[in-house]
Amino acid sequence: MKGAVAVSGAVARSSNRGGHVWALLHWVLGFQRLGWKVLFLDRIDPRPGARTSPTVDRFVRLMEAFGLVDAYSLDVGPLDAPVGLPRRAVLDRVGEADFLLNVMGYLQDEEVLGRARRRVFLDVDPGFGQMWRATGLCDLFRGHDAFVTVGANVGRPGCSVPTCGLPWIPVVPPVPLDRWPAVPYAGDRFTGVGSWRGPWAPVEFEGETYGLRVHEFRRFASLPRDAGLPFEVALDIDPADGADSARLNEGGWRLADPARVAGTPLAYRSYVRGSRAEFMIAKGMYVRSQSGWLSDRTACYLASGRPALVQDTGLGDVLETGLGLVTFRTPEEAVQRAREVDGDWRRHARAARELAVARFDSARVLPRLAQQVTA
Repeated sequence: MKGAVAVSGAVARSSNRGGHVWALLHWVLGFQRLGWKVLFLDRIDPRPGARTSPTVDRFVRLMEAFGLVDAYSLDVGPLDAPVGLPRRAVLDRVGEADFLLNVMGYLQDEEVLGRARRRVFLDVDPGFGQMWRATGLCDLFRGHDAFVTVGANVGRPGCSVPTCGLPWIPVVPPVPLDRWPAVPYAGDRFTGVGSWRGPWAPVEFEGETYGLRVHEFRRFASLPRDAGLPFEVALDIDPADGADSARLNEGGWRLADPARVAGTPLAYRSYVRGSRAEFMIAKGMYVRSQSGWLSDRTACYLASGRPALVQDTGLGDVLETGLGLVTFRTPEEAVQRAREVDGDWRRHARAARELAVARFDSARVLPRLAQQVTA
């Protein structure tokens, strides 16, 4: 099955975060690898001189590096022509596409949306948008025809994320495996990449508070010391959270500068490959809701042949866990599982790559998704 697809997401404003760039472009690159005609749509806040800003220059270099020349358009505001494909070409390409994949409803241009045959909402932060709509805060989903989420348990028993009456299609984060080949062992420490708080505030829903990564990570502050193993996290943490940084240091965590080790796609990929395994703490939203969320970052570790030790979000209901992909709930379980992964690393590493090939390969994930959203 070959076709045409348009994807919209926020790369330009976060182009200095290598993992974020990969997470969004995997959808584009995956379809491109299948022989689809692809178009990537992005925007930045309009301001004087935006078209010639360093942000735009960095974005253009990324598009060129990923082989997306003549396959992108960056909206820089109503007073300037887009960077990349002109608006007329964008309208024509969107009209020709089998569907438009709109990551978190990022594209809000009514004229462009109106040209799409099918408008597909892609939910990569399960729980936030649904609870915002259920509480009347905002509705990200309006105007879309199909609804896809990386929260594999949304709509299933045991998951507290409201469906909002929408038929959610579950999907795992796809990885173009040609971009993420397995590599020999190189590192000696468990690593992770993430933000301490992120862009969203905690959500109050039906008497429960659904928090952020900070609220979960504090429970594991002493993990390296307790496990007797090296752990490092490239953590985007504000200086105002200095008390938390000190607590992590005291617990044995090595804090890496994310701008240095993961500020570009190549640096991020090198950091993942240079690890012994991933250690992942999820946002409180994903843990408390048991949404079945799994990080695009974890998929990259697995594809690279790196085991992933991840906080449980209900994954056992939808994915094979225990070998290669290992889950934990409590600090005590995390200590035990880390020692098990470290002690039988080669077996876990082989299983990690095998799981990536079987479940996360974009060549498997995306054709099935295309059929589901256009049915």
